[in-house]
Amino acid sequence: MVRGGGMSDKDEKAAIEALGPPSNRNIPRATKRLRKNRGMPPPATFDIDTLPGSSNLRPLEAAAVIRRTPGALERWRRDPNHPLKWRYVDGRPLYPVDAVRDYLAKCDKATED
Repeated sequence: MVRGGGMSDKDEKAAIEALGPPSNRNIPRATKRLRKNRGMPPPATFDIDTLPGSSNLRPLEAAAVIRRTPGALERWRRDPNHPLKWRYVDGRPLYPVDAVRDYLAKCDKATED
């Protein structure tokens, strides 16, 4: 009569030694879902006044120039009447440098009043 039908004690010990004690095993943690960074980007590393007016900025670059979060720009894009203008190229929003300059100039005039 066969009892257990599993590994013998010798095979079981060999399996434990091969894997090591349970505390030493590298068990992968649950994969963490990647989330967008919603914080303030660092200041821009370029001077917007030296860029040609026809060039475009990605949302993170525009956010760095005007010192707002990318989430704020995302909310502003839902409002078609917002003073900061953008356009979609291949489904991605781009901000013309001239539009960013105009927006900054309007913000400066509003704070002077």
